[in-house]
Amino acid sequence: MSEFSHSYAVCAYKESPYLKECLASLAAQKEASPFFIATSTPNVSMEGLAKEFGVPLYVSDKESGIGRDWNFALSHVETDFVTIAHQDDVYLPEYGKMLREYHRRAKDPILFFTDYGELRDGETVYETNLLRVKRKINSLIRPKAFWHSKFMRNRALSLGNAICCPSVCINRKRFPDFRFGEEMGSNLDWDAWSRLAKEKGSFVYIPQPLMLHRIHEGSETTNQLEDGKRFAEDFEMFRRYWPKPIAKVLMRKYASSADSNKISE
Repeated sequence: MSEFSHSYAVCAYKESPYLKECLASLAAQKEASPFFIATSTPNVSMEGLAKEFGVPLYVSDKESGIGRDWNFALSHVETDFVTIAHQDDVYLPEYGKMLREYHRRAKDPILFFTDYGELRDGETVYETNLLRVKRKINSLIRPKAFWHSKFMRNRALSLGNAICCPSVCINRKRFPDFRFGEEMGSNLDWDAWSRLAKEKGSFVYIPQPLMLHRIHEGSETTNQLEDGKRFAEDFEMFRRYWPKPIAKVLMRKYASSADSNKISE
């Protein structure tokens, strides 16, 4: 297997109080990979952190948008593989090391993704209703024998978006023209995985929690859950795989699980 060429593209937006913690977690990886910051909303704090960590800061001149910002970050990737890191999240020290280990095991990987935990009010949480549901879905493609199966990965994706976006490492060498769709506000990641799932190669699930996704009032996930955008896009995605009556049933179950992403009052 060839050398694993990997980097992190950190997508930053406005002034996040958590960006420094994210950058520090990348700098503390047991097996280091280069990283950079990409933004459409530069500010003094962000510029200071780029200097502190000695990393490039790329500034887009386009209007902010999740898909647009992620694609801008992708345009600056120079390695074969990339993890699009979210500014509020934290990567555990073994994340990069395990990517390399699974890269040695995988045949023709399309992407890697890991299990994860959550950060809530400073506490690390590994067990919620949503996390348990996602692990059950991902168990469909956990065995190495199923990494290469288009059928199994699409069955998993048909049950919900169980792939944690900031845990994903994409094979840019194989898909240099890959872009996230910019029309969705929430499920652009689910849409991306559903498109990549049609390609020949492996979806590799690493069943260890190797990063922590932060849940807080200012997060985009929380905002979309509150204004209903998330559920509208969820239904659109289910309709790609199922007739309308079945999609409605799945939506009800999926919506009850997603309640654990809301902030407790």
